[in-house]
Amino acid sequence: MENITDVRGFTYWGAHTGVKSKRRDLGIIMSDKPASAAAVFTRNVVVAEPVKISREHIKGGIIRAIVVNSGNANACTGQQGYLGAQAMVAAMSKEFDIPREQVLVASTGVIGRDFPTEKVVAGIRDNANKLTKRRVAGSLLASSILTTDTFPKEGFVSFDLDTKKINMGAVAKGSGMIHPNMGTMLGFIMCDAAISPKLLDKALREVVDDTFNMITVDGDTSTNDMVAILSNGEAENARIEEENEDYITFKQNLRTLCEHLAKMIVSDGEGASKLIEYQVTGMPTKDEARQIIRTVSDSALVKTAMFGRDPNWGRIVAAAGRAGVSYDPDKTDLYIGSTFEMKLLEDGQPIRVNLADLKKLMRSTEITIRLDFKQGDEGATGWGCDLSYEYVRINAEYTT
Repeated sequence: MENITDVRGFTYWGAHTGVKSKRRDLGIIMSDKPASAAAVFTRNVVVAEPVKISREHIKGGIIRAIVVNSGNANACTGQQGYLGAQAMVAAMSKEFDIPREQVLVASTGVIGRDFPTEKVVAGIRDNANKLTKRRVAGSLLASSILTTDTFPKEGFVSFDLDTKKINMGAVAKGSGMIHPNMGTMLGFIMCDAAISPKLLDKALREVVDDTFNMITVDGDTSTNDMVAILSNGEAENARIEEENEDYITFKQNLRTLCEHLAKMIVSDGEGASKLIEYQVTGMPTKDEARQIIRTVSDSALVKTAMFGRDPNWGRIVAAAGRAGVSYDPDKTDLYIGSTFEMKLLEDGQPIRVNLADLKKLMRSTEITIRLDFKQGDEGATGWGCDLSYEYVRINAEYTT
């Protein structure tokens, strides 16, 4: 199976530096040459030290390397943490002989703990010569960025531009503190297409709004979130400089990849047993459809009903009604589906259904909730999970 190591002109590695007791905790990504780059970050007012640095470096639109540590978020660490993040950048710059401003730096883990600068910097130095294109490197990278995740998250797509085959691969992490406007997640996308930084940024922002910004696990937005894409032109396609057919094809495939990763993150939500897809149709604007999805998918009552297989569908329409969006409830249809679909509400009126059949449907690990408001032509899709006893246990014991 293809993975990020099939993207031309990139090398990778994932290593153990001692920040975590046993698991790998340092990931490095390197482009053979300067790559067009774009990134989006958390909208939390409190941001991690590496986010501050990466926000500045991405302004240039050209990046060679990404370095990320797990096990320590380097957030709420003050000057000590800021100097630690800068030390990571300096080590990458020295070991790979690249400009400091062409390095993105990221961290994930526990907030408010002193940053283990010496261990991380030593890890960069010790592993700089181990970067490789070998397939194992993709898996090592994917595992090195995990925290409470139960499995690595990888994705790959290929497509044609200008008669050239384009490869695009990615790794991501995320399990808890996941919420629209980014969650405690990291996503790193590598591509070998030639595209301008300006259009790369536009494509990434639009795609993130439809994918990573449409997922939720627990309603918490983290301090460290980042999704970055590097595209180095090694495929030698005609450089994308305008919003033409090649740009549309590029963005469509980027969306496919990001949706795949977003759904993997939600399916690995802390303690989750169900992946829930929310579909809203028939709204005047896409933003209104998104707002309803975000409200319903983040409802603790909806999520607990999904976990308990409780056919209490009134919680869904109640959540939609408090989303701050104006609509006529007497035109609303509601469906719940998995292997089959049941219509529960038509034009605001309940439909008599067999509750035993509905409970059976809700046993599925993948459920679709669909709301049709019949008041416009716009819609949206989002993803969430259920809320279980295990989520409370994991987060009650997170640092202990």
